[in-house]
Amino acid sequence: MKTFLWLLPLAFAACTSSRPSAVPTAEASAARTSSSATTPVPVATSTSELGSYHWQLHDAVDGNNRRLASLFDDSGKPLQLDFSGDHLSVSHACNGIGGNYKIVDGHLVTGALLQTMMACPDPTLMQRESTIKRVLRASPALTHSNTGGKPVLVLSAADGTTLTFAGQPTAETRYGGPGSIEFLEVAAADADCPQPLPAQKNCLKVRQLHYDAQGLRTGEPGTWRTLTQPIEGYEHQPGMRNVLRVKRYTLTHSPADTSSTAYVLDLVVESEAVTPAA
Repeated sequence: MKTFLWLLPLAFAACTSSRPSAVPTAEASAARTSSSATTPVPVATSTSELGSYHWQLHDAVDGNNRRLASLFDDSGKPLQLDFSGDHLSVSHACNGIGGNYKIVDGHLVTGALLQTMMACPDPTLMQRESTIKRVLRASPALTHSNTGGKPVLVLSAADGTTLTFAGQPTAETRYGGPGSIEFLEVAAADADCPQPLPAQKNCLKVRQLHYDAQGLRTGEPGTWRTLTQPIEGYEHQPGMRNVLRVKRYTLTHSPADTSSTAYVLDLVVESEAVTPAA
């Protein structure tokens, strides 16, 4: 069965089962401050500074300073905010959420928030969604600080709810540039890695695909090749053929005998379960 997966960067629509006609174009660790700790000093906040990091939820308290433990789990994927230009997106909640934003007198003011319309049985994801939407709609006070070299973003709603996010550098920040967009088809079966990589290590078998400005497949696929480095953010499941939109970065200082490029997952465009041949 073939599945097409979509994330809309500037708007979120209800999920459907129909096949899209085109590929979409690309467009801290910090603890809660105690009374005995040194209060972080707020720094000037710009959209470029916010956009340099993935902001992952590190702590959350209600108006009575009680920790909101229901927002956390052991998945390794905390609630995350991302800023791009004047657009804000929320991930790792039940639904993808997004909308325009601006900073007014130290407050984060959002426009209409759009989202996908999935139902989630996971209570943690549901609680994250309801909490972040409530906070964002309340035009929370925004504090951006740098404590010991670790960026921290705090959203404080009028009812006392306070969400503290730790900044993780984006790929653009880590690799020093925007990267280039490529589309890679990943074969369902793993490939044997060439020497001198460990014999027990499996590599991905990939080929490049091409799309025109309207997002329609064009030209012939590239030849299959073995990709010896991982694609950041992508976890391959044997038996699943995937088409990925990735960002490709050129490494200026790569260690000897390693690849001079890095691939970061941007979007899973197409996914299909493949039955092994007899």
